[in-house]
Amino acid sequence: MNIFKSVALLLFFVTALTSAQNKEITLEEIWNGSFRTERMDALHSMKNGQQYSVLNFGNRTSQIDIYDYKTLSKVKTLVNSANINDIDYFTDYTFSDDESKVLLATNVESIFRRSTLGHYYVYDVTSNTVDLISEEKIQEPTFSPDASKIAYGLNNNLYIKDLKTGKTEQFTYDGEKNKIINGITDWVYEEEFSFVRAFEWNASGDKIAFIRFDETNVPEFSMDVYGQQLYQTQQVFKYPKAGETNSDVSLHIYDVNQKTIKEFKPKKQYSDFYIPRLKWTNDANILSAQYMNRHQNELDLWMINSNSGDGDLVLAETDKAYIDVTFNLTFLKDNSFIWTSEKDGFNHIYHYDNKGTLINQLTSGNWEVTNYYGYNEKSKRIFYQSTEDGSINRSVYSIGLNAKKKKRLTKSTGTNAASFSADFTYFINSYSSATNPPEYTLNNSKTGDLVKSIKDNDKLAQKLSNYKTSQKEFSTININGNDLNMWMIKPANFDESKTYPLFMYQYSGPGSQQVANRWNGTNDYWYQHLAQLGYIVACVDGRGTGFKGSDFKKVTQNELGKYEVEDQIAAAKQLAKLPYIDENNIGIWGWSYGGFMSSNALFKGNDTFSMAIAVAPVTSWRFYDTIYTERYMTTPQENPSGYDENSPINHVNKLKGDFLLIHGTGDDNVHVQNTMRMVEALIQADKQFEWMIYPDKNHGIYGGNTRLHLYKKMTNFIHDTLGKNREMPEESKEEQVKIKG
Repeated sequence: MNIFKSVALLLFFVTALTSAQNKEITLEEIWNGSFRTERMDALHSMKNGQQYSVLNFGNRTSQIDIYDYKTLSKVKTLVNSANINDIDYFTDYTFSDDESKVLLATNVESIFRRSTLGHYYVYDVTSNTVDLISEEKIQEPTFSPDASKIAYGLNNNLYIKDLKTGKTEQFTYDGEKNKIINGITDWVYEEEFSFVRAFEWNASGDKIAFIRFDETNVPEFSMDVYGQQLYQTQQVFKYPKAGETNSDVSLHIYDVNQKTIKEFKPKKQYSDFYIPRLKWTNDANILSAQYMNRHQNELDLWMINSNSGDGDLVLAETDKAYIDVTFNLTFLKDNSFIWTSEKDGFNHIYHYDNKGTLINQLTSGNWEVTNYYGYNEKSKRIFYQSTEDGSINRSVYSIGLNAKKKKRLTKSTGTNAASFSADFTYFINSYSSATNPPEYTLNNSKTGDLVKSIKDNDKLAQKLSNYKTSQKEFSTININGNDLNMWMIKPANFDESKTYPLFMYQYSGPGSQQVANRWNGTNDYWYQHLAQLGYIVACVDGRGTGFKGSDFKKVTQNELGKYEVEDQIAAAKQLAKLPYIDENNIGIWGWSYGGFMSSNALFKGNDTFSMAIAVAPVTSWRFYDTIYTERYMTTPQENPSGYDENSPINHVNKLKGDFLLIHGTGDDNVHVQNTMRMVEALIQADKQFEWMIYPDKNHGIYGGNTRLHLYKKMTNFIHDTLGKNREMPEESKEEQVKIKG
């Protein structure tokens, strides 16, 4: 019975003849860098539009090199750490707007996912001198528009350093750890609204807008840090779990000349709200700010006069479920603006005047705009990335501001992403697919035509052609009335007359995508390794995932884990009907939201799945943060059944198969509390299971030998459960012995 509608069949490496593929991918090779891809790091398009800079690394040295777009040849080295007495090494850089100065980051340490502390130097391009901003480690240093000053965060307060006089001015004074934060986001904003710097210079450099976070009443969370010392320490930070108190946020504008701070209070009354974005317009006196209600189904765009303090509500969007906050807001010279919205059912681009009146919807159709790149004032064209070539693909397009003369700028089907020159003459395209490792090309922005190849991974492709690899088959599978995207990897020596264990992977979170035509790196190598050991690996993107319209994505509203789990169970049952699938040996795994899902699938689908691995899983949405959880679930007080009926911790009594639970104790995102509470529930339900704790490791569970150990652990568990009592391919037995050793 043919249960699939085929959309593509992609060979993992089409360049290699099967007879030449004799080596097997080992776990050690996956994690020791043997298959590392070449990439372009920290690229910056220079203001002239004809050159770009790249951060290059040597033997404990770093340098910023300038390249010519047209020839791709290096023009010069702008700065080399070897030539600076005060700096041994820098790891990132930022130009001022006029490119007269460069900010160099050194001794950078992570705080949470996006936030860091570091020592920062200002390099003067003309004088070749460097200036340390502060002896203390600081956060988010940012040039004023004329590069005469730097604003930054230190100890929850904001400072300005005058680069001409060397004087430093502090302009907020109430900052205090776990109480008040000025201009730097709190934990939940950083994680869920994906930004750290909550202050912005205006166009004339005489005002700074900033958000103040009062987290005094936010409950604290603590994590033990074991380290190497005799006594463990504690990390204590504010973390608002679903239904709990958020930071009280307020918007302020500092006048640099007058040394005064004004608070903006919108005319509309908000009882409990977020300020997820602020951005100055091209008018130095007009600030835009986005306000959102706690349910996140109302988003308001305010235009604020920084002199009078008055604000106008120019755009108000509502949704029956939620609204995604993006960075896709661009102001044109007349202060009209470009905006993206899902209001017609798919994410598209809109043009509004400065009062919020719609001028034009620039894109439309049953496909999604997935990235907005910018607007070329000269040609009056918008540049964007979309799924117009299929939901698993990404292509780059341009379209006129009048919504006419749309043009596809990339030629190859797969995943394309563009980095445009400052004047939009060129773009550097990064392209990959399931068959092609990343390659970088220089293209003409008007036609999309190739100018030059910059970097490829031909050596990696040639190396991998010597390995035994399998096909990655893309298709759709009809589940619960929907054609769901799917991929499958079978053993290279696949024999349809035999049966194989099935191991499924998914993430399934709202708006996510795992079935994509792109180079997937380490996980795909692992799936190839599992295929070598005789397993079929498959992935299905069920309801709630992204890039197929808002109705498909938002169907899971108020019931996370219901429809997504139903789809995974139904997909496994349908795949089990295939003659070559062993219906008694079907497993599933996932990480984070995927771990939440794999746990639920094993418990609720105990007649379908015989094993599951859950890495860093949410086990009850009551344990997770406000912004993410309430966006999809409202609060536990409003929706207790939605929280409890679909959380795996409440279904442990249904466990029949083999279960492996993995977590890092230093996970500030999905707390190890989730796993500890799950463990206790399993014990009290008298259910046997396996688990693994990684001391002091965060949500990514990495560092040193950690990732190799983790994947060995999972591979062994798969073989001891799905592979038990099964004959392994002869050539793979020796490798399995190595793993266990």
